[in-house]
Amino acid sequence: MNPPEPPPEPPPLRVGHADREWAVAELGEHLAQGRLDPDEYADRAGAAYAARTRDELDVLFADLPRPAAPVAPVAYPAPYPAGRPDAAPYGIDPRSGVPYSDRSKVVAGVLQLVLPFGVGRFYSGHHGIAVGQLLLSIFLIGAIWAFVDGIVLLAGHPTDPYGRPLRP
Repeated sequence: MNPPEPPPEPPPLRVGHADREWAVAELGEHLAQGRLDPDEYADRAGAAYAARTRDELDVLFADLPRPAAPVAPVAYPAPYPAGRPDAAPYGIDPRSGVPYSDRSKVVAGVLQLVLPFGVGRFYSGHHGIAVGQLLLSIFLIGAIWAFVDGIVLLAGHPTDPYGRPLRP
C-alpha cells in the first residue's frame, strides 16, 4: 500500500496596493527608529512595491520586530446609521456603494457655469476652492477656472466634503 500523498500547498497569497503601502509605511517606522539605514530602507521599499505575494512582503521583515497587522482602510465614515430604512435617503451610488450626498451634481455644475465665480463649489461644500475661484475671478482667471470646473462637475463624479458622491 502506498503512503497517502501530502495535501498540495496552497498557492501564495497575493497582495494588493494597500498591503504594499502598509509595508512601506512600516519600513518607514523602522527607518525612523534607526533599525534601517536609508539605503536599506530604499532597497526594501522598492522590493515592497514590487512584491506580488504575502511571502515576498514577509521576507522584508524577517530581521525586524514584527509590525502590527494591517488595518483595513475605511473608505467612508458613514454619517447615517446602517441598517435603517432611512440610512440613505437619497439612494446609494452603484459604483462605490456609498450613500449619495444631499447636494445635486447638476445644480452644482449649472451654478458654476451660470455664475462662474465659485458659487457651485460653495453649494457643493468645497469652500476653499470656491474662495480661490472668487478671489481670482477679479482677474478673469477665476471665471475661466470656475467655468471649466462647472463642466468637470457635470461630466465627472464630484463628491461633497464628506466624500459622498453628489446626486445625479
